[in-house]
Amino acid sequence: MALFGRSPRMDSRRSSSYCSTVTLVVFVALCLIGVWMMTSSSVVPVDMSSSENKSEMKQEVSMIDSRIPEYRPTDMSNNALQEEANTNMNDSPNENGSVSIDENNVLGKMVENPVEMTEEEKPTKPTDDTKDESFNTSKNLTFDDENGKTEGGELIKEDGENARTQEDVQDKSMAENLEEPTKEKFEQNADEAENDEKMKNLDKISSETKGGGLQESAGEKMSMRQEKLNGNELEERDDHGNQEKDVEQNLGETGNGNQTKDQMVTEVFFLDAAQSELLNETETGNGNQNKDQMATEVFFLDAAQSELLSETKTQNGAWSTQYAESKNEKELTKSQDKGYSWKLCNVTAGADYIPCLDNEEALKKLRTTKHYEHRERHCPGEAPTCLVPLPEGYKQPITWPNSKDKIWYHNVPHTKLADVKGHQNWVKVSGEYLSFPGGGTQFKHGALHYIDFIQQSFPDIAWGKRSRVVLDVGCGVASFGGSLFDRDVLTMSFAPKDEHEAQVQFALERGIPAISAVMGTKRLPFPSRAFDVVHCARCRVPWHIEGGMLLLELNRLLRPGGYFVWSATPVYQKLDEDVEIWQAMSELTKSICWDMVNKTKDSLNQVGLAIFRKPSNNECYDKRMENNPPFCQESDDPNAAWNISLQACLHRMPVDATLRGSQWPEEWPQRLEEPPYWLNNSQVGVYGKPALEDFKVDYEHWKHVVSKSYLDGMGINWSRVRNVMDMRSVYGGFAAALRDMKVWVMNIVSIDSPDTLPVIYERGLFGIYHDWCESFSTYPRTYDLLHADHLLSKIKKRCSIVPVIAEVDRVLRPEGYLIVRDNVETVNEVESIARSLNWDIRMTFSKEDEGLLCVQKTLWRPK
Repeated sequence: MALFGRSPRMDSRRSSSYCSTVTLVVFVALCLIGVWMMTSSSVVPVDMSSSENKSEMKQEVSMIDSRIPEYRPTDMSNNALQEEANTNMNDSPNENGSVSIDENNVLGKMVENPVEMTEEEKPTKPTDDTKDESFNTSKNLTFDDENGKTEGGELIKEDGENARTQEDVQDKSMAENLEEPTKEKFEQNADEAENDEKMKNLDKISSETKGGGLQESAGEKMSMRQEKLNGNELEERDDHGNQEKDVEQNLGETGNGNQTKDQMVTEVFFLDAAQSELLNETETGNGNQNKDQMATEVFFLDAAQSELLSETKTQNGAWSTQYAESKNEKELTKSQDKGYSWKLCNVTAGADYIPCLDNEEALKKLRTTKHYEHRERHCPGEAPTCLVPLPEGYKQPITWPNSKDKIWYHNVPHTKLADVKGHQNWVKVSGEYLSFPGGGTQFKHGALHYIDFIQQSFPDIAWGKRSRVVLDVGCGVASFGGSLFDRDVLTMSFAPKDEHEAQVQFALERGIPAISAVMGTKRLPFPSRAFDVVHCARCRVPWHIEGGMLLLELNRLLRPGGYFVWSATPVYQKLDEDVEIWQAMSELTKSICWDMVNKTKDSLNQVGLAIFRKPSNNECYDKRMENNPPFCQESDDPNAAWNISLQACLHRMPVDATLRGSQWPEEWPQRLEEPPYWLNNSQVGVYGKPALEDFKVDYEHWKHVVSKSYLDGMGINWSRVRNVMDMRSVYGGFAAALRDMKVWVMNIVSIDSPDTLPVIYERGLFGIYHDWCESFSTYPRTYDLLHADHLLSKIKKRCSIVPVIAEVDRVLRPEGYLIVRDNVETVNEVESIARSLNWDIRMTFSKEDEGLLCVQKTLWRPK
């Protein structure tokens, strides 16, 4: 190692006149500069005008460079500082090709270090026109660039001599004793022992910078800061809370065009006075450093600025912290460690298992099945957590509209219905497909002809205009409801899980809405006065028995002024039983004031139908000679529908014009957009706003979410989505936002949520009441997408979330999607369960305490 200091023996080693000449020139230059420095008002710590001193400085810096992590600053953005620099700096290089720099101003500006930067800590790099133009000068430090003089191995021409490489210069300077610019400045370097001691201190300081920059030196601390990438503006707050913009300068330019930004990075660090002495007194070689990767770092020293570093406060900006990320990962791992264990359901129903309809233990305890009690819901005391197996040979379902005509046989491998009803064009087996000609018992020649025949019989029905929401009782394979889509009508089809094997499953596999239900001893899970039309085609329901209790349930569901379309043998056949039933039905409908508006026969299908209209007011009721059937008690709420026993009673019509049911809704599609007439701002909405405003805000919210996020931002293949369920609907805004999509949405209003299902029906949509602590009345693998908006966190207050996700798995088709919006804790729990089910995580996002998750079910089943 060469030491700063004089050694008379070095001159005697020079055998070349060439070297003598160079030494003489350098000596004279240093002496002249030393005299000039003596007369100056400030002190220069290092003179860089001589090549020897520059070589010594490069050796010093290389030692530090090997220990300080590389910093790559972004572009300067502070115009005010640029203007200040331009004002105080010479506009052009001096005659030697260098730029004068005010050292006092250098010490007044701080450059960003790898750990934490304030505005005073911004890095600079000389450019062609303004070297280090962010610094002013009253004292000159010169960097010679003319005639191709560069660093890091580039050619250097000096004093008219032949070109030689920087490495040659460096090798000679390592062997020569450099003259000092001033004796006073470097006199302390004469003592080698003292220098060694300070070298140790420098090693200590340098070691503190490894793996994250300077941390603590001379009793001062530096705090971490966050940095925005891609040239974005960095921001810091000083100790007074003032926000400042970073001032940075592009380091990719050099003074002569021969050097690239990959060859030199200048970094300026400010340290304390003790470190300054060590840096000025110590040097190392840099032979181990690649010349093309060498970074020159100049350390300027200022105790006050070092103190400022320790006081600077930072902001996280748009980035998370390792603490937060690690904490979230640990929480997720902890939840995964709960060890969710899955097994296949060991039940007789196998791949068609519906827990609340296939509860064999409960069915054995039934005292009677006279009123179809065995077809009603009997849920297990503890919700199952097993997984329903896939039928052998299951395939990805055929997409709509092709699915209306055919489905894969192996997805619903049942042929009994084809054997029994094939001649009526319900369903037929066609190789690997089950095909659906679109017929039914009453419309063998197709449902569309039958639908048009109904409207021709009574034009006021006006499919898709006045009549939008229809209830189809005893739907079979739901070809009637499927064909009504062509008339812009939405049909809620239902049938029991009975000997007509898998009829509802066929409907859902075709992409037609349907549920498994029966008219037995309980009210159907729909609000009162909801449906525009109720339809029954050979539905085999004994309407006339037991005081007309079942027909009175239809009366509860039918909107005032709505229609009941009945196509059955009693309407057009003259068999004794048919005549008897027709007579009973005529008396019953008259007693409840239904008006038969038409009775006709279809010559093509050779069937007849009768159309009845429900009254729109109480006038007829008040004129009845006999109170039979009786009016329901005033305490009987017609909207109460969850596990409510049927009663053979009649509910009166609303008389107040502001009450629901007193007016017919707007025609479709206007009714979808407009709030129901019976909502007003005196009512408080679900979200706490006046009801009308609440309705509009909800609709706008879901239109925005669907268009901006769900359709394009979640990786959902909407071309394969047909059957959708909103597991917690409020006003039906989510379903309304999907109106233009080729989907239908089953809106679920939880029994512990505000009863907004009447609003949904008023808009021309449909839905059902349900308790998510129980299984839903549908077959496995029947929905393509389930949407749960702040549902699961509420459910957890009443029951475990694991059976709910098991139910979601049962209802979802393989490759179907679940979207969860909830608090972060719940979203993380659902994600953990989904991973244990080997589902694909399509997207997860959180902001503050709100989370969003999209997962996709796979074909995985436990062995």
